[in-house]
Amino acid sequence: MPPIKKILVPTDFSEASKESLRYACTLADALHASLHIIHVNQNPYVPGGFLDFYVPPPGFFEEAERATSRDLEALLTAEEKTRYGATLVHRTGAPAYEILDYLREQGDIDLAVMATHGRGGAARLMMGSVADKIVRAAPCPVLTIRAAVAPGEHANQAA
Repeated sequence: MPPIKKILVPTDFSEASKESLRYACTLADALHASLHIIHVNQNPYVPGGFLDFYVPPPGFFEEAERATSRDLEALLTAEEKTRYGATLVHRTGAPAYEILDYLREQGDIDLAVMATHGRGGAARLMMGSVADKIVRAAPCPVLTIRAAVAPGEHANQAA
């Protein structure tokens, strides 16, 4: 097995993805690996099933880019960014497609570490799973971290 030197961590800024980032940091420390952290903004103005097209408010995409940059910067301290040689990436599009595209573009990512929200049944059929799509199509191994379930919640609950 080749050494793991670059780890990709997709994030949606949820607690589950923050947990997967902490896990990736632990791996990066042990393996002396660098981190690539990616967030994908979905375009809510894409035509839907009836091909309706809605025009976004002025500055919508620029503000989304600024917010994403702020949120990505806040994931790691300055010292952690240096220690992990962190590359922060944000894109707009379909999350699974953009993450897979980034993996292919880079060509040298050795491992992806990502959260899975544990949706099951109808929720998974209706919405699909970004983690499933990445696991099935990634050019590198993918480690999925199951989101912790709060007491009283069900892991397969659509949320």
